[in-house]
Amino acid sequence: MDPAMGMGLVALMGAAATVAGCSEDLESDIGSQSNPNSQVQLAAQVGYPHRIFNKAISGEPPSNAMYCAVGAGVAMVLMSESVMSASPLIAIAIGAFVAALLNGVFSTTSYLGRNASQTRFNQYVYLDVLRNQILSLMGHAYITTFCIVLLSYVMWNQDLIGHPFPFPVIALIWGLCVGAIGSSTGDVHYGAEREFQDFKFGSGLNAADSGNITRFAEAGVRSSMDNAWFCSKFGGPVTGIAFGMVVFLDNWRSTAFDGWTAVVVGSLIVMLLVVYNRKIETYARKKYGPFPEYAGDIEA
Repeated sequence: MDPAMGMGLVALMGAAATVAGCSEDLESDIGSQSNPNSQVQLAAQVGYPHRIFNKAISGEPPSNAMYCAVGAGVAMVLMSESVMSASPLIAIAIGAFVAALLNGVFSTTSYLGRNASQTRFNQYVYLDVLRNQILSLMGHAYITTFCIVLLSYVMWNQDLIGHPFPFPVIALIWGLCVGAIGSSTGDVHYGAEREFQDFKFGSGLNAADSGNITRFAEAGVRSSMDNAWFCSKFGGPVTGIAFGMVVFLDNWRSTAFDGWTAVVVGSLIVMLLVVYNRKIETYARKKYGPFPEYAGDIEA
């Protein structure tokens, strides 16, 4: 492959991954399917009924892996000559739509099931919450799946990169990856800063305060759309950048270098990122501290 074309494909994959990471994080924030979801589930049981959508079907990695694998599988079938020989773009769009419908089914059943089981704690099923937020969840899931399946197709196509793994398997792996990055990167700016705004920054969460979520937003009772509004300012974009860097830097080094040289370059990139992350951490500790050893160190 021409080096310029190879770098162009890598740039395309990095851009698609950036969009996918951002939309995945916002989808999980709207549906409370991120690490703080246990706090949302527990809230009603400790006296904090709420209007936040909760669809914690599973962790973000396995659910996104399922959506992306389904989308890639549908697209692969549609592109096969024995079915309809659809163009890749149309096939990927249809596959992402099927995955979004799957997301809607799981989101609806999980929301209804969880809230109905907590009626004894004054937690109700709000039909307006279901109506207003389910389409937003499906829309974000569509964007995520479309971008992941698109970059997986670029890797799988034998005329482009020609990865030996099957198309759905590549999408499955990238779905796991984007979900894991959404949990590790985006959730910090959702659970720690949005659900627990009445706690001092960096204080951590005492076990006795589990479920004590902040239930009111800037304009009244909080909903998951308020979470998305907040997270779209930083949590979503930084998740997209993190995932985009993973896809771009990894494919860039393997495109520009061969063999052990690529391994050495990859190791250097990781070490530089570790040093840079440490610099940011120490800056944040000095600027926004204190960061006590446990929440009890902070005076009431």
